[in-house]
Amino acid sequence: MNKAVLKVICVLHAMAVKERMAHLAGKIAENARTIDERDSKRLIRELNRAKSVFLCGAGRSGYVAKAFAMRLMHLGFNVYVVGEATTPAITDKDLLIAVTGSGETHTIVGIAEAAKKRKAKVATITSNPKSGIARFTDSIVVIKGRAPGMLEKDYLARQMKGGHEPLAPLGTLFELSTMVFFDSLVEELMVLKKRNEDYLKARHTQLE
Repeated sequence: MNKAVLKVICVLHAMAVKERMAHLAGKIAENARTIDERDSKRLIRELNRAKSVFLCGAGRSGYVAKAFAMRLMHLGFNVYVVGEATTPAITDKDLLIAVTGSGETHTIVGIAEAAKKRKAKVATITSNPKSGIARFTDSIVVIKGRAPGMLEKDYLARQMKGGHEPLAPLGTLFELSTMVFFDSLVEELMVLKKRNEDYLKARHTQLE
C-alpha cells in the first residue's frame, strides 16, 4: 500500500464524530432535494382521507414506521402498527404505509399484497420505485438511500473520489432520510389540522 493511500485511510479514520454527523446531515439534505413534492402532497391527501392508517416496515425501517405512527396518533389519527396484537382488520377505507428501502423485503411485500386484496390504499416509501412492492402500491414516495451497486471492496476508491456511503452502512441513509421526511410531514399536518404542541402533549402516553 503506497503512502498516499495510507494517508487517505488515516484521514478518514481520524474524522471526528461531529464531522460524521455533518456529513450525514449533508447527505440527508441532498436526499430531501430529490423528493417529488407532488408525491408528498398525495400522501398527505391519502392520510387525511383514510379512516385508519396502518404502518409497516422491517428492521430499522420498522422503527422509523413506528415513530411516525406515534406522531400520527398524537395528531389524532386512528393509527396501527402491523404485527401488534391489537391491530384490527384493514378495510377499503384504510391506508397502509409501507417503509422499505429495497422494496423487495418479502414480509413487507406480502403485507402490501394482503392490503390490496382487501382494497385498501397502499403508499410506499422506498428507494426503489421499480421494485416488487410497486405492483401493490397506489402511490410511492422515492427517498434515496445507498446508490445501487455499492460494494465494500470499492471502499477506498469511493473515499478518494469523495463518496462516503460506507460511513452510513447498509440502509442508514434511507432510514435517516425517511425519519426526517416523516417528521416534516408531521409539521405540515400540524399546520393543516391547526394542531399545536399542547394538542400533541395531551395525547402523549402517561404510562411511562
